[in-house]
Amino acid sequence: MKHKELIGFKPINARDRNEKLGNIPYTTSSAETCPSACPLKAKGCYAKQGPLYWHWRKVTEGKRGITWQAFLDNIKALPDGQVWRHNQAGDLPGVDNDIDTHKLDEIVKANTGKRGFTYTHKPVSSAKNRKAIARANHLGFTINLSADNLREADTLKALNITPVAVVLPLGTEKKISTPAGNTVILCPAQYKENLTCGNCKLCAIRDRKVIIGFEAHGASKKHVSNLVGE
Repeated sequence: MKHKELIGFKPINARDRNEKLGNIPYTTSSAETCPSACPLKAKGCYAKQGPLYWHWRKVTEGKRGITWQAFLDNIKALPDGQVWRHNQAGDLPGVDNDIDTHKLDEIVKANTGKRGFTYTHKPVSSAKNRKAIARANHLGFTINLSADNLREADTLKALNITPVAVVLPLGTEKKISTPAGNTVILCPAQYKENLTCGNCKLCAIRDRKVIIGFEAHGASKKHVSNLVGE
Protein backbone atom coordinates (compact mmCIF):
# COMPACT_ATOMS: atom_id res chain seq x y z
CA MET A 1 0.00 0.00 0.00
CA LYS A 2 1.35 3.42 -0.95
CA HIS A 3 -0.21 5.24 1.98
CA LYS A 4 0.01 4.64 5.70
CA GLU A 5 -2.31 1.76 6.55
CA LEU A 6 -5.25 2.76 8.74
CA ILE A 7 -8.28 0.91 10.01
CA GLY A 8 -11.60 2.42 11.00
CA PHE A 9 -12.62 1.74 14.60
CA LYS A 10 -15.78 2.74 16.45
CA PRO A 11 -15.66 2.08 20.20
CA ILE A 12 -18.49 1.07 22.48
CA ASN A 13 -20.80 3.91 23.52
CA ALA A 14 -19.94 5.90 20.41
CA ARG A 15 -22.53 8.62 19.87
CA ASP A 16 -23.26 7.55 16.32
CA ARG A 17 -24.83 4.22 17.29
CA ASN A 18 -25.03 1.91 14.29
CA GLU A 19 -28.63 1.01 13.43
CA LYS A 20 -27.69 -2.51 12.33
CA LEU A 21 -24.86 -3.35 14.72
CA GLY A 22 -26.15 -1.62 17.83
CA ASN A 23 -23.91 -0.43 20.62
CA ILE A 24 -20.91 -2.67 20.00
CA PRO A 25 -17.44 -1.78 18.75
CA TYR A 26 -16.86 -2.37 15.04
CA THR A 27 -14.21 -1.80 12.43
CA THR A 28 -13.79 -0.96 8.75
CA SER A 29 -10.88 -2.29 6.68
CA SER A 30 -9.43 -1.06 3.40
CA ALA A 31 -11.14 -2.19 0.20
CA GLU A 32 -7.77 -3.68 -0.77
CA THR A 33 -8.55 -6.53 1.63
CA CYS A 34 -11.58 -7.56 -0.41
CA PRO A 35 -10.91 -10.69 -2.49
CA SER A 36 -11.53 -10.88 -6.21
CA ALA A 37 -13.05 -14.28 -5.38
CA CYS A 38 -16.12 -12.44 -4.05
CA PRO A 39 -18.77 -12.30 -6.81
CA LEU A 40 -20.24 -9.16 -5.26
CA LYS A 41 -17.01 -7.16 -5.49
CA ALA A 42 -17.76 -5.77 -8.94
CA LYS A 43 -21.47 -5.16 -8.30
CA GLY A 44 -23.80 -5.89 -5.43
CA CYS A 45 -21.71 -5.13 -2.34
CA TYR A 46 -24.01 -3.46 0.20
CA ALA A 47 -21.08 -1.37 1.48
CA LYS A 48 -20.73 0.50 -1.81
CA GLN A 49 -23.45 3.01 -1.10
CA GLY A 50 -24.27 6.00 1.05
CA PRO A 51 -22.44 7.10 4.19
CA LEU A 52 -20.83 3.68 4.73
CA TYR A 53 -19.18 3.85 1.33
CA TRP A 54 -17.98 7.40 1.91
CA HIS A 55 -16.40 6.31 5.19
CA TRP A 56 -14.96 3.14 3.66
CA ARG A 57 -13.39 5.09 0.81
CA LYS A 58 -11.64 7.45 3.23
CA VAL A 59 -10.28 4.47 5.19
CA THR A 60 -9.07 2.88 1.95
CA GLU A 61 -7.36 6.13 0.93
CA GLY A 62 -5.65 6.39 4.32
CA LYS A 63 -7.50 9.59 5.20
CA ARG A 64 -9.45 8.20 8.16
CA GLY A 65 -8.87 5.66 10.91
CA ILE A 66 -6.24 4.57 13.40
CA THR A 67 -2.99 2.65 13.02
CA TRP A 68 -2.93 -1.13 13.08
CA GLN A 69 -1.24 -1.17 16.50
CA ALA A 70 -3.78 1.28 17.92
CA PHE A 71 -6.55 -0.98 16.62
CA LEU A 72 -5.02 -3.99 18.38
CA ASP A 73 -4.60 -1.99 21.59
CA ASN A 74 -8.28 -0.98 21.46
CA ILE A 75 -9.37 -4.59 21.10
CA LYS A 76 -7.15 -5.69 23.98
CA ALA A 77 -8.68 -2.98 26.16
CA LEU A 78 -12.27 -4.14 25.64
CA PRO A 79 -13.99 -5.76 28.64
CA ASP A 80 -13.84 -9.55 28.84
CA GLY A 81 -16.77 -11.11 27.03
CA GLN A 82 -17.36 -8.03 24.89
CA VAL A 83 -18.88 -8.77 21.48
CA TRP A 84 -17.39 -6.74 18.63
CA ARG A 85 -17.58 -6.95 14.86
CA HIS A 86 -14.56 -6.82 12.63
CA ASN A 87 -15.33 -5.23 9.27
CA GLN A 88 -18.65 -3.64 8.54
CA ALA A 89 -16.80 -3.27 5.24
CA GLY A 90 -13.61 -4.93 4.05
CA ASP A 91 -12.30 -8.43 4.71
CA LEU A 92 -9.62 -10.23 6.69
CA PRO A 93 -6.11 -8.69 6.57
CA GLY A 94 -4.21 -9.35 3.38
CA VAL A 95 -4.49 -7.99 -0.16
CA ASP A 96 -7.03 -9.56 -2.54
CA ASN A 97 -7.51 -13.34 -2.04
CA ASP A 98 -4.55 -13.77 0.32
CA ILE A 99 -4.79 -13.75 4.13
CA ASP A 100 -1.99 -12.05 6.02
CA THR A 101 -1.68 -14.80 8.62
CA HIS A 102 0.61 -12.77 10.87
CA LYS A 103 -1.91 -9.95 11.15
CA LEU A 104 -4.78 -12.37 11.61
CA ASP A 105 -2.85 -14.01 14.46
CA GLU A 106 -2.41 -10.56 16.01
CA ILE A 107 -6.19 -10.00 15.91
CA VAL A 108 -6.79 -13.42 17.46
CA LYS A 109 -4.34 -12.68 20.26
CA ALA A 110 -5.84 -9.23 20.94
CA ASN A 111 -9.30 -10.83 21.01
CA THR A 112 -8.39 -13.21 23.84
CA GLY A 113 -11.27 -13.16 26.33
CA LYS A 114 -13.45 -11.14 23.95
CA ARG A 115 -16.08 -12.29 21.43
CA GLY A 116 -14.98 -10.83 18.13
CA PHE A 117 -16.65 -12.04 14.94
CA THR A 118 -16.49 -11.32 11.24
CA TYR A 119 -17.22 -12.73 7.78
CA THR A 120 -14.89 -13.58 4.92
CA HIS A 121 -14.99 -14.22 1.20
CA LYS A 122 -11.28 -15.10 1.17
CA PRO A 123 -11.13 -18.42 -0.73
CA VAL A 124 -10.70 -21.51 1.44
CA SER A 125 -9.51 -23.44 -1.60
CA SER A 126 -6.14 -22.09 -0.45
CA ALA A 127 -4.74 -24.41 2.24
CA LYS A 128 -3.00 -21.42 3.84
CA ASN A 129 -6.24 -19.48 4.14
CA ARG A 130 -8.18 -22.51 5.33
CA LYS A 131 -5.71 -23.30 8.11
CA ALA A 132 -5.52 -19.67 9.24
CA ILE A 133 -9.32 -19.38 9.48
CA ALA A 134 -9.64 -22.70 11.31
CA ARG A 135 -6.96 -21.68 13.80
CA ALA A 136 -8.59 -18.30 14.44
CA ASN A 137 -11.96 -19.88 15.11
CA HIS A 138 -10.44 -22.51 17.39
CA LEU A 139 -8.79 -19.76 19.44
CA GLY A 140 -11.99 -17.77 19.90
CA PHE A 141 -12.19 -15.31 17.00
CA THR A 142 -15.29 -16.28 15.02
CA ILE A 143 -14.92 -16.06 11.25
CA ASN A 144 -18.08 -16.84 9.33
CA LEU A 145 -17.36 -18.27 5.87
CA SER A 146 -19.50 -16.34 3.38
CA ALA A 147 -21.40 -18.42 0.82
CA ASP A 148 -23.23 -16.99 -2.14
CA ASN A 149 -25.81 -19.73 -2.61
CA LEU A 150 -27.12 -22.77 -0.75
CA ARG A 151 -24.93 -25.24 -2.62
CA GLU A 152 -21.81 -23.33 -1.68
CA ALA A 153 -23.07 -23.10 1.91
CA ASP A 154 -23.18 -26.91 2.01
CA THR A 155 -19.63 -27.12 0.65
CA LEU A 156 -18.29 -24.69 3.24
CA LYS A 157 -20.25 -26.31 6.07
CA ALA A 158 -18.73 -29.69 5.17
CA LEU A 159 -15.25 -28.32 5.89
CA ASN A 160 -16.26 -28.21 9.57
CA ILE A 161 -13.73 -25.50 10.43
CA THR A 162 -15.91 -22.49 11.27
CA PRO A 163 -19.56 -21.37 10.99
CA VAL A 164 -21.16 -20.36 7.71
CA ALA A 165 -23.31 -17.48 6.51
CA VAL A 166 -25.09 -17.30 3.16
CA VAL A 167 -26.73 -14.65 1.00
CA LEU A 168 -30.36 -15.47 0.19
CA PRO A 169 -32.72 -14.32 -2.57
CA LEU A 170 -35.44 -11.81 -1.75
CA GLY A 171 -38.53 -13.39 -0.24
CA THR A 172 -36.78 -16.38 1.34
CA GLU A 173 -38.62 -17.88 4.33
CA LYS A 174 -37.25 -17.46 7.85
CA LYS A 175 -36.16 -21.09 8.09
CA ILE A 176 -35.16 -23.32 5.19
CA SER A 177 -32.92 -26.29 4.43
CA THR A 178 -30.00 -26.55 2.04
CA PRO A 179 -29.81 -29.31 -0.61
CA ALA A 180 -27.70 -31.33 1.86
CA GLY A 181 -30.22 -30.82 4.67
CA ASN A 182 -28.41 -28.16 6.68
CA THR A 183 -30.66 -25.70 8.49
CA VAL A 184 -30.55 -22.05 7.45
CA ILE A 185 -32.23 -19.38 9.56
CA LEU A 186 -32.74 -15.85 8.35
CA CYS A 187 -30.84 -13.19 10.31
CA PRO A 188 -33.36 -12.23 13.03
CA ALA A 189 -32.37 -8.57 12.78
CA GLN A 190 -33.73 -8.49 9.23
CA TYR A 191 -37.30 -9.04 10.37
CA LYS A 192 -37.46 -8.24 14.10
CA GLU A 193 -37.70 -4.66 15.30
CA ASN A 194 -35.09 -3.30 17.71
CA LEU A 195 -32.84 -6.32 17.20
CA THR A 196 -29.19 -5.66 16.35
CA CYS A 197 -25.93 -7.60 16.28
CA GLY A 198 -25.35 -6.29 19.79
CA ASN A 199 -28.35 -8.07 21.28
CA CYS A 200 -28.58 -11.02 18.88
CA LYS A 201 -24.98 -12.31 18.81
CA LEU A 202 -25.76 -15.44 16.78
CA CYS A 203 -22.96 -14.74 14.33
CA ALA A 204 -20.47 -14.57 17.20
CA ILE A 205 -21.12 -18.19 18.22
CA ARG A 206 -18.13 -20.10 16.85
CA ASP A 207 -19.53 -23.61 17.38
CA ARG A 208 -22.90 -22.72 15.86
CA LYS A 209 -24.50 -25.51 13.83
CA VAL A 210 -27.09 -23.52 11.89
CA ILE A 211 -26.20 -21.43 8.87
CA ILE A 212 -27.19 -17.77 9.11
CA GLY A 213 -28.88 -16.40 6.00
CA PHE A 214 -28.92 -12.77 4.94
CA GLU A 215 -31.60 -11.75 2.50
CA ALA A 216 -30.15 -9.63 -0.31
CA HIS A 217 -30.11 -6.00 0.77
CA GLY A 218 -28.75 -2.66 -0.32
CA ALA A 219 -29.17 -0.62 -3.49
CA SER A 220 -28.31 -3.61 -5.69
CA LYS A 221 -30.47 -6.13 -3.86
CA LYS A 222 -32.39 -7.21 -6.96
CA HIS A 223 -29.15 -7.92 -8.80
CA VAL A 224 -27.78 -9.82 -5.79
CA SER A 225 -31.04 -11.74 -5.40
CA ASN A 226 -30.88 -12.89 -9.01
CA LEU A 227 -27.19 -13.75 -8.69
CA VAL A 228 -27.51 -15.91 -5.56
CA GLY A 229 -30.75 -17.50 -6.72
CA GLU A 230 -29.16 -19.06 -9.78
